[in-house]
Amino acid sequence: MEGQLQNLRIDRGKRRKEGPSPWAVRWIIIGILLFAALGAGRFIYGRLNAATDVDIARARLLDTTGGGAAAGTVILNATGYIVAAHKIELASKVVGKVSWIGVEKGDHVHEGQPLVRLEDDEYRAQVQQYKGQLDSLQAKLAEAEHGSRPEEVAKAKADVETAKADLVNYEVTLKRTKDLVDHGIMSQQTLDDAQAKYDGQLARVRSADRTYELVRLGPRQEEIDALRAQIEQAKGSLAYSQTQLDNTVIKAPISGTILERNVEKGEFVTTGFVGDKGAKGYVVSLADLNDLQVELDINQDDFAKLGPKQAGVVTTDAYRDRKYQGAIEEIDPEANRQKATVQVKVRIAHPDNYLRPEMNASVAFVSTEKNAAVKQAKPIVVVPTAAVRDNAVFVITDGKAVRKQVVVSGTNSDGAQVESGLIGGEDVIVNPPSDLKDGQRVHSK
Repeated sequence: MEGQLQNLRIDRGKRRKEGPSPWAVRWIIIGILLFAALGAGRFIYGRLNAATDVDIARARLLDTTGGGAAAGTVILNATGYIVAAHKIELASKVVGKVSWIGVEKGDHVHEGQPLVRLEDDEYRAQVQQYKGQLDSLQAKLAEAEHGSRPEEVAKAKADVETAKADLVNYEVTLKRTKDLVDHGIMSQQTLDDAQAKYDGQLARVRSADRTYELVRLGPRQEEIDALRAQIEQAKGSLAYSQTQLDNTVIKAPISGTILERNVEKGEFVTTGFVGDKGAKGYVVSLADLNDLQVELDINQDDFAKLGPKQAGVVTTDAYRDRKYQGAIEEIDPEANRQKATVQVKVRIAHPDNYLRPEMNASVAFVSTEKNAAVKQAKPIVVVPTAAVRDNAVFVITDGKAVRKQVVVSGTNSDGAQVESGLIGGEDVIVNPPSDLKDGQRVHSK
């Protein structure tokens, strides 16, 4: 038994001499190579996506008002809010339940684009009904204008001939009966009956003759005129019902941006009353965001400093480095007694996508002497000459180089004068590297 136990013992010394198995060595090598490959990939990715160090300079807005102390002198600063010049709350012309909505808040729409559709089954039925009435009246008019058919005339004439033949028969009977009564063979009552039949048939002959004459002449002109009047009335009813059907599709009256969507599918739209939880009075509100104004309340003590079309520079709290030219477009004819102010609206000359309705805005009104120059002057932006390459500059946006095409009007000691492409206040890259690409990550030195 002890010998067998000896044979079962593990020879630890022999195991140490054998070393790791080939499979273990292979997996160790694979792991090392994989780790090295991951490290190399990460290094290469980091090098490729590393931010390039660049020199930057701030684009400056050049004063083009003519210089001097009076040029662009600020005479009044006022704060207010940006508003859409013409905000439209689009309502429905007909009542109905919403079956489809094709826009969301913020969508840009074009004039005539369908925005909302209402259920139209009832309106389609009305159109079909009035079409049927119009077709019926037109058929009657055509019949009246063409007059009686030859077959109808022939039938009326045949009725006259038949009635006359019967009248001859009654006349013969009447004469025979009268002779018999005169000879006392028949009673007076028999003669009276024969006379009555003859008189009745004579009346029928005259009636058939008149009917034949009317059929031959056709309808009266008054009847034709009445049918034509009924057709015009039916056309009006059809046009109205078609208009009601067309109004179930609510379309954009102008090109603009959806500011608010007021309905959901299945809600009821009305043209009358409006309730918080009931029918809705309008479906969407929209405005042209290329037509923006700044709404200001000017203190009455400062109102005398301003005049019609007074020029000013508009800035916003959100983007203080962006400036926009503007001028007074509307002055409220009434003052606000409680606040002792007069409301003034300044039209923004060239709004962009950075401006939003209801943003805080400030307007710096400039001196009256230079209003014309300020209004007519074209803004010029100055950047270092070394920043312009191939009629383009690189602007830093969110840590990336964004290439923008510019139009350079000339250069001087201040730098390159850019007429379009920049608005001033941007950070541009000076001496951009030759391999710099649009969208590449950059870092200012």
